Amino acid sequence: MAENKAVKEEAVKDERQELLELYKDLRVTDVRDGMDWAGMHGYGTVHHNIRPLFRTRAVGIARTARYLPFEGPAPKLTGDEYTEWAKWYYKEVCNDPWGHDIVEGDFIVMDVAGVDVGILGSNNTLDFKLKGAQGYLTNGGGIRDTDEVIMQGIPVWSQFISQGMDQARIRFHEKDVPVAIGGVAIYPGDIVVADGDGVVVVPRKLAYEVAKYAHQELKGDKAGRRRLYEKLGWELDESVL
Repeated sequence: MAENKAVKEEAVKDERQELLELYKDLRVTDVRDGMDWAGMHGYGTVHHNIRPLFRTRAVGIARTARYLPFEGPAPKLTGDEYTEWAKWYYKEVCNDPWGHDIVEGDFIVMDVAGVDVGILGSNNTLDFKLKGAQGYLTNGGGIRDTDEVIMQGIPVWSQFISQGMDQARIRFHEKDVPVAIGGVAIYPGDIVVADGDGVVVVPRKLAYEVAKYAHQELKGDKAGRRRLYEKLGWELDESVL
């Protein structure tokens, strides 16, 4: 039994690496086209109000978590008493158990119910990066300390930027469940591709078919643009090679 489990886990790991390699050079537009080729014209594109914090790109496999608004009430505490309450809050109410599960190649997808809260910041995103997180997607604020996050090169796609900390604003609910972000249902294990054009999500069961036609489109685009580069006398760059 233990041997069968080990074999299965190794197979899953191998498939993850294969998919990450397959998608690593694809742009959002290529993947969007691949989804169309698979008959998914009306699905997969995360709403355009969710944008990158800065110009960057990331590809990964969805690791999901859901948070809910904190029902309250907020305590009437200040100073040192508030410090102690905040420690309790982070331990018991708004924590991140999914963070212990991160493996190389994960794309962290957080349904925060549209709450204006900086659940991600310069510290925890860096910690999760060390564990293998490739990027972050949220459907609310979700991100603060943005100067440092940008300096550290942490890829984040969110609806807006937030200032406030978690306490009395949001609470952890569950992990490794389907979530809805920008009109797209995202399941653990789906492929997430994000760049300056936004975010597109590929259902795991369609990952190979979509990649096939996404690469077809990328190859055609590169060839066509390379011919135009040559006619313009431009030096060839990595986008056409």
